[in-house]
Amino acid sequence: MRPVVFILFVISLAACSQQDRVQTLSGSAQGTTWHVTVWQPGGVDVATLQTRIQAEFDRLDRALSNYRTDSDIERFNAKKTIAPIEVGSEIVGLVEAAREISQASRGCYDLTIKPLFDLWGFSGQTLTPPEPATLVQQLQHVGFSKLETPTPTQLRKTDPQVHVDLSSIAQGYSVARIATVVEAAGVQNYLVEIGGELQTRGHKPDGSPWRIGVERPLPGGRSVQKALTIRQDAPVSVMTSGTYRHYFDEQGKRYSHVLDARTGRPVTHHTVSVTVINDNPTLADAWSTALLCLGREAGMTTADENGIAALFITTHNNQFEEAATHRWHSMKTIEVH
Repeated sequence: MRPVVFILFVISLAACSQQDRVQTLSGSAQGTTWHVTVWQPGGVDVATLQTRIQAEFDRLDRALSNYRTDSDIERFNAKKTIAPIEVGSEIVGLVEAAREISQASRGCYDLTIKPLFDLWGFSGQTLTPPEPATLVQQLQHVGFSKLETPTPTQLRKTDPQVHVDLSSIAQGYSVARIATVVEAAGVQNYLVEIGGELQTRGHKPDGSPWRIGVERPLPGGRSVQKALTIRQDAPVSVMTSGTYRHYFDEQGKRYSHVLDARTGRPVTHHTVSVTVINDNPTLADAWSTALLCLGREAGMTTADENGIAALFITTHNNQFEEAATHRWHSMKTIEVH
């Protein structure tokens, strides 16, 4: 399941010296757009930084992309064997991080669900609800229990038909990696955003905090549901997963693109978005997807059990209702408006 994230950030620029001004770099990667907003006393060499950021995106694409057949993860998927396969520590680390969150979600969230996503037609433009027997057959090849990590750099399928899709965790990981590139350039004040998923560090040149707008979950709108004021200099990430843009309407019934890996079917709850705040963007990305899969009722319990700061938005009688976890309410350095 690929998380759909739409977080709008608003930056108001105060008067500052030419050297200390905020500068924004941007581009396209991973099927979406990215923006990196930076400033540092003495200025930033943005031309060099742009080159380094693009190089890191290219490297991540070669390793993690499920949309190119020559990537490390797709070469793994293409091999129909139960022998251990060398994939590198980066992929193994992501798989193991996702495994823990899958277990916490009681199997609702699972990196091996991509074949079911394709079966339902969510990879294309036409909904194709599978026959029950076909769905049961495909479910036999889904599940983290069919994926092992025999060494820190190897994956092994216990079922040769297993297919791993990293998109529900890779974009958050990419945010972390691009932030690392920015920090390696000596920049300590930034906002890194990829497709709406983001991490901030530091503050604006006048000392004021970064402010983030979380989008109202409307299919055709671009309005703000919540504004977040980040009153801390330490890195923090904000990730949102939603159902409100990717779905099919068929014979009066709406089919969410979010599939429950336990049943192989679209979720039927009314939760339309989940926003997670965490100091680790990789985990925040995966958690937002897992909690969206669970929905508000089960998701709130799971998030509280695991100390996750999460905001759930559901629809009821054509109105939005919000519910937040204990950790969300107890945040001291992030103001929610």
